[in-house]
Amino acid sequence: MIIRSVEFMGSVVSNDQPFPGDLPQVAFAGRSNVGKSSLINRVLGRPRRGVARVSASPGKTQALNFYEVNRSFFLVDLPGSGYAKAPKAVREAWRVLVRGYLAGSEQLRGVVYLVDSRHAPTAGDLEFVGYLAETGVPMLIALTKVDKLKARDREKGVARRVTEQLGVSEDQVVASSARTGEGSEELLDAIAALLEMEEGS
Repeated sequence: MIIRSVEFMGSVVSNDQPFPGDLPQVAFAGRSNVGKSSLINRVLGRPRRGVARVSASPGKTQALNFYEVNRSFFLVDLPGSGYAKAPKAVREAWRVLVRGYLAGSEQLRGVVYLVDSRHAPTAGDLEFVGYLAETGVPMLIALTKVDKLKARDREKGVARRVTEQLGVSEDQVVASSARTGEGSEELLDAIAALLEMEEGS
């Protein structure tokens, strides 16, 4: 997939708010400090002039942010989970928003879930992946920040360990780096495949 255009189309802050259009959707999700915005910018070919806001403070994304890509689909940036610096009530509201979206969006074609390659999946990761499995939404795991791994750690098979812990197959896992661009082409190919599956159904 070649990225020709990206345009921010608006945010959704509640489950009764309409989407900014009827295009098919692919969502990006993950813990609030996993590097989601940086990876989105890299995948969309905007690593320096980003479209998704990058912050040193986890939890910057507080809504469902819709980016129209190639005028053909929405990439949806979901609020991060984890230790975002927000009151418990606000974090719970984000959780309700995200789960309502995942279960209720008829345009959702798949989810790219980000996991930090340097650490074992957390309880929150396991919960989110388990919920996606229950909804039946196609899922891809992006291992982030692989450029920060030591060579011996990669050789030990980080991807294999994550697949075992999350209960997914190895072909669902892509090693990625927002800094070097590793994995970006694979992620774009996977997104294209999700959209083609829908067209062919």
